Amino acid sequence: MLESWIILFLSIFCEVTGTSCLKLSDGFSKIIPTISVFLFYGLALWGLSVVVKKMDVSIAYAVWSGVGTATVAMIGICIFGERATVVKICSLLLIIIGVVGLNYTSSGE
Repeated sequence: MLESWIILFLSIFCEVTGTSCLKLSDGFSKIIPTISVFLFYGLALWGLSVVVKKMDVSIAYAVWSGVGTATVAMIGICIFGERATVVKICSLLLIIIGVVGLNYTSSGE
C-alpha cells in the first residue's frame, strides 16, 4: 500500500507541475511549457490509473484532486502573485479537512 501512496504523490506532483506549465505556456504560445503540460499531465494520469488498481478510487481521486488543487492555489499565491483572500485561504483549509476526513473514515472501516 505504501507503494500506491508514493505513486499517488508523484502523480500529484506531475499534475501540479503540468498545471504550472499551463500557466507558463501563455495559451500554448511557448513551446517548452506547452510540451511540458502534455508530458506532466500524461504522467499524472498514468500514475493515477496505476494507483486506482490497488486503492479505492474515491480516496485516490479525492487526495489527488484535493492536494493538487490546494498546492496549485498556493503556487498561484506564492509564485504567480495571485491574491490570498480570507475566503480563498478558508476554502483551501476546507479542502484539506475534507481529504483528511475521507482518509480517516476509510482507514476506520
